[in-house]
Amino acid sequence: MAWKRNSRVEWLWVEVVLEGSQAGEVERLSGRVCLNFVSLLRTHSAVKMPKPNSGLTKEEEILLTDFGRNVTAKYSAIFYTNAFLVSVIPIWLFWRVHLMEPLDSAIVFVVGSLISTYLVAFAYKNTKFLLKHKVASKREDAVTKEMSKKLSEDKKMPKNEKDHRVLWKINEVADYEATTFAIFFNNAIFVAVLIIASTYVLRSFSPSVNYLLSMGVASGLIALLSTGSK
Repeated sequence: MAWKRNSRVEWLWVEVVLEGSQAGEVERLSGRVCLNFVSLLRTHSAVKMPKPNSGLTKEEEILLTDFGRNVTAKYSAIFYTNAFLVSVIPIWLFWRVHLMEPLDSAIVFVVGSLISTYLVAFAYKNTKFLLKHKVASKREDAVTKEMSKKLSEDKKMPKNEKDHRVLWKINEVADYEATTFAIFFNNAIFVAVLIIASTYVLRSFSPSVNYLLSMGVASGLIALLSTGSK
């Protein structure tokens, strides 16, 4: 029996291929996708999962990349730019409140900012990956309904092409919302933890030690939280 190329099956296929096609790796998927995939296998027992790099079109390979943990150069630039900006904001706090002279503490500020930038960008990437699947699941029905209504006017477009466009639209919506929320969520936690740590918890330390520890705790905490599975 041939593999059915409809939007629902492709949606499950995208998520499954990302985690691996081996049976032992299916448990790593989210509960909803796992249950749907098992049901699909029972219905189509003769279906063989395609290998990630065999017989895929360029568009499908791009889609698989979009749903993986590895981000594109565009989003990598967005993440690192935002991470750098939020990481240099504390310099003003420690300059004006803790009286650390920027020139005298330049090395400390550079080291703290670079480490924080890497950890915050790492948190962005992981949070986006976790959120994108959830957002896509929630937006799938609404986006499918909207796109189907628009595409129904084009009678000449093949059904497969319509299914691909719906899938790409779901990916686009999920990508935007997951990226925006990942940046906002992690920035909020980072700033809150930094202010509490530097103002209350570590205020007895010298300004330089306070800065490094506060930056390490704030950026390290959001990086750690982003590695969770929920």
